[in-house]
Amino acid sequence: MARGKLRIYLGAAPGVGKTYAMLSEAHRRIERGTDCVVAFVEHHDRPRTEVMRHGLEETPRRELTHRDAVFTEMDVDAVLARHPQVALVDELAHTNIPGSRNAKRWQDVEELLAAGIDVVSTVNIQHLESLGDVVESITGVRQRETVPDEVVRRADQIELVDMSPEALRRRMAHGNIYQSDKVDAALSNYFRPGNLTALRELALLWVADRVDEYLKQYRSEHRVSKIWGSRERIVVGLTGGPEGRTLIRRAARLAEKGAGGEVLAVYVTRSDGLTSASPKELAVQRTLVEDLGGTFHHVVGDDIPAALLAFARGANATQIVLGVSRRKSWQYVFGPGVGATVARESGPDLDVHLITHDEAGKGRGLPIARGARLGRSRILWGWFAGVCGPLFLTLLLTHVDADLGLTNDMLLFLTLTVAAALLGGLLPALASAAFGSTLLNWYFTPPVHRITIADPKNILALAIFVAVAVSVASVVDLAARRTHQAARLRAESEILSFLAGNVLRGETSLEELLERVCETFAMRSAALLERESDSAPWTVAGRVGPDAPTGRPENADVDVPVGGHMALALCGRVLPAEDRRVLAAFAAQAAVVVDRRRLQEEADRGKVLAEANRMRTALLAAVSHDLRTPLAGIKAAVTSLRSKDVAWSEQDQAELLAGIEEGCDRLDHLIGNLLDMSRVQTSTVAPLIRDIDLDEVVPMSLAGVPEDGVELDIPETLPMVCVDKGLLERVVANVVENAVKYAPEEPVLVSASVLGDRVEIRVVDRGPGVPDEAKDRIFEPFQRYGDAPRGNGVGLGLAVARGFTEAMGGTVRAEDTPGGGLTMVLSLSTADSPRAVSSLSATTTS
Repeated sequence: MARGKLRIYLGAAPGVGKTYAMLSEAHRRIERGTDCVVAFVEHHDRPRTEVMRHGLEETPRRELTHRDAVFTEMDVDAVLARHPQVALVDELAHTNIPGSRNAKRWQDVEELLAAGIDVVSTVNIQHLESLGDVVESITGVRQRETVPDEVVRRADQIELVDMSPEALRRRMAHGNIYQSDKVDAALSNYFRPGNLTALRELALLWVADRVDEYLKQYRSEHRVSKIWGSRERIVVGLTGGPEGRTLIRRAARLAEKGAGGEVLAVYVTRSDGLTSASPKELAVQRTLVEDLGGTFHHVVGDDIPAALLAFARGANATQIVLGVSRRKSWQYVFGPGVGATVARESGPDLDVHLITHDEAGKGRGLPIARGARLGRSRILWGWFAGVCGPLFLTLLLTHVDADLGLTNDMLLFLTLTVAAALLGGLLPALASAAFGSTLLNWYFTPPVHRITIADPKNILALAIFVAVAVSVASVVDLAARRTHQAARLRAESEILSFLAGNVLRGETSLEELLERVCETFAMRSAALLERESDSAPWTVAGRVGPDAPTGRPENADVDVPVGGHMALALCGRVLPAEDRRVLAAFAAQAAVVVDRRRLQEEADRGKVLAEANRMRTALLAAVSHDLRTPLAGIKAAVTSLRSKDVAWSEQDQAELLAGIEEGCDRLDHLIGNLLDMSRVQTSTVAPLIRDIDLDEVVPMSLAGVPEDGVELDIPETLPMVCVDKGLLERVVANVVENAVKYAPEEPVLVSASVLGDRVEIRVVDRGPGVPDEAKDRIFEPFQRYGDAPRGNGVGLGLAVARGFTEAMGGTVRAEDTPGGGLTMVLSLSTADSPRAVSSLSATTTS
């Protein structure tokens, strides 16, 4: 069965009209004859949204009871049984009520998609998991209901629902979003113009990135090489010289002028020559470009201008930033330079900026790498000097009336042979020696114009001439080959050093490493394949690029084995044998990355198992002692009451029944803490945030504490707090009971006060206190401090209190009581604080 398609309406802020747009789309699809039903949509008392639900079929919801209240959630089974073509599911980031089929609504949606049902859903930008910290820094509110970015990115269609901050605030003021009693608080807190503008920018940038991914995929699939200037991408060509920092900063300023600009710094290592690049300077420049939000790329290319242009076109760049050449004026005799060549060959769709800097025209400094292989132009000049040079020299000497002598003539021809060797290498020099010796014999060695040589000394001179010419040519050619080898080895060492450093530091994932392989060797796609045995099929451990190899590695253009059951496969072109050494190093590093990732996964699983084992051991200890003690008392009392041998008085029976009741209360308390701890650890605590007065909650939470054991100081003038009433009762009860247990001599003081937009509840005892190093440890499960008797609990009270407090957006911490003892401080949001308004809004929308 084909997987269903997911369409998401992404909202820039609450109230922009996501649900309205989704319902409008449903009506359009129904008019076209599509079977469309409402799986779960909330109108939140918004009249326009409620009207849009009319005429749409709705599947029945599932009712769940939580903390004595009835809630409704989407019934996944009912939707699957109905199996429509399209299902509408509102609020993708919603957390389901405990007891639901899945913890999160996006997991319900995944089930519908797997069943072949198309889903249309909604989500706000602030609920994306990766943006949690950014949204909190902007609004001061931490979003607790989030959806993984990958879930939204996998959507087949994403449509941004946007609105200007002014229009959204007008909609809020007209009562189209929240009820009238919440409008003023919302407008002055979460819905401030600055907050809405920042959220809108986040949404636009996130969608722009997603559109950019679609564009890259389309260009790759359709082999589009022409640059589409849909977004400013600026490639900075680095040489490793000190001017690189100036170029990076200038490129960053250019990127800032356009929204969504991107900087890509590229260092091209020439395989046919060395440069004077400093590894230390390259490391500094890489750090600089990453600090400015760009990326650093290291590629190999024989032709630096061609490599830069190929990278720019592959990245769909719109601009290239290069520095003015550091070469001196006389060095332009050897060519126009990288900047001029790139500007000439860039074409009309790629702008080239040549940036002046302090190092321009000062020379590159030593050592200057001249290039290892001689290059086509030098070889042509070598052949010209070796063949045409002797011919021109012969014409000159034969037409000038000057008898220089055979020795000087040989020296002149030898000079041309040396020049041919220096320019073109061995073959032009050998040709020059052979051609020159023939011309010397024919025109300048008596008898002239004849092949024969009369004087034996001239035969020796010609032999020495040929020997010297061949020797010089051999030395020059050997030096060229050695320089080429040194250049290539240095280029390889730079790449391998960079690669090994990143992998050893754990900064490179497998996909990033494969992308680096494609960049370095100009390949279209790469994949790391593995299999369990020689007869087992190949599976993909990681891949990048379109049409990445997925079958046998032999089917790819290049395959490098890694051990016996792993191979790196690449598609794009066939690599020369000399490149496979570096590729083998990449393959080995890829295997290391895979092994490290698996070891990390095993280590994480081991930590989870170790923690579970510790919890299980502690739980067994609690069950074996703390739970059996009250059970033993209950058992003894019941046995006594049922005994027919003793006639119990009414007073004795009352005492035994009181003991049974006390034991049951202790069991209920212990089991309640165990269940609460389980909820905290599985993240299934779903607080129902409401505005509450503390004087309504705190006294009720002290029912299990002796009246003379607590003193209350809760002013009536305190503002309301935004909490879950039931959870707050449990928190205060656990904290106070813990304080009474450790400080039974003096009453515990429970007071409250206002601090900014927070209300602090302080539980002060005069007990033995807790040292600083143990203040955090006492909040861990199954922890007791000091000589607390085991029958007083299993050590879960404070752990449950912290978990519940954090679930409500508050904090709890331990402080020293002045004069001795321990003070527990519970910090809660007031009802009119921005954090509380957002929490209340999230609860209302869920």
